[in-house]
Amino acid sequence: MISVEHLSKRYGDTLAVNDLSFEVRPGVVTGFLGPNGSGKSTTMRVIMGLDAPTSGHATIDGQRYRNLKAPLREVGALLDAAAVHPGRTARNHLLALATSNRIPVRRVEEVLEFTGIAAVADKKVGGYSLGMSQRLGIAAALLGDPPVLLFDEPVNGLDPEGIRWIRAFFRALAIEGRTVFVSSHLMSEMAQSADEIIVIGRGRFITQGTVDELTASADGTVLVRSADNVALRRLLETSGTTVDSANDGTMTVRGTSAEAVGTAALAAGIAIFELTPQRASLEEVFMDLTADAVEYASAVESTRHG
Repeated sequence: MISVEHLSKRYGDTLAVNDLSFEVRPGVVTGFLGPNGSGKSTTMRVIMGLDAPTSGHATIDGQRYRNLKAPLREVGALLDAAAVHPGRTARNHLLALATSNRIPVRRVEEVLEFTGIAAVADKKVGGYSLGMSQRLGIAAALLGDPPVLLFDEPVNGLDPEGIRWIRAFFRALAIEGRTVFVSSHLMSEMAQSADEIIVIGRGRFITQGTVDELTASADGTVLVRSADNVALRRLLETSGTTVDSANDGTMTVRGTSAEAVGTAALAAGIAIFELTPQRASLEEVFMDLTADAVEYASAVESTRHG
């Protein structure tokens, strides 16, 4: 288990992580979400002993990373795919890691094959694409066959086949009972990959729960198509709901339930052809949860000038 307790990290005047506490359990894929600058990477760096906390602590199975006797056998991490000497080959990079942790050389060939980069293992890493570098980082994380794994933005640079592969890979690791902690900004990917989600903003804990729990707690919408959308829209808007019309003849209703829409249509004698409750997406929930924690908010404005 990964345990973060009252963790704070300050860089000069910047408080990157602010009294953050959470646990990451084995046997599930835990997604770590937050806007840019929210402290995700800093938290992972503290867990891995790369940065010292200002206060609080982060432990892996009750121990700080620096106290682990065989770190690569206990924790694997991909925090920066570019953190490899560009003049070194992938095979030599992994061999150096294996030797330093007394890992059998045969394990190098196993992880090269598993991650799909065996064919380019003797090429210099400086010539790798971002996707290939990500796969090398994953190979390094797996080298010691550790029970705990951390990945910071692991799908960056991967093609659709690679993303599908890593999704199945995370699931397989969790089924084996490992602790899998994944930071990402891709909401749609986390909705498919993660069992649990931890959301932070401006270095503070916001919430934690399963994808179903988070999306069920948010207000959803109702998709409706009727014999008289104009009349039904007018009727619904008088009761305080928000209605948006689409070009395909459907309307999206917010602020009420499917039952209420159906009952109103029945009372008005309007035939309903389609009535579908729609749960909020993880992206919508995330945007709502972090609305006050976005460091750089963008505005959509017209580019035309009068």
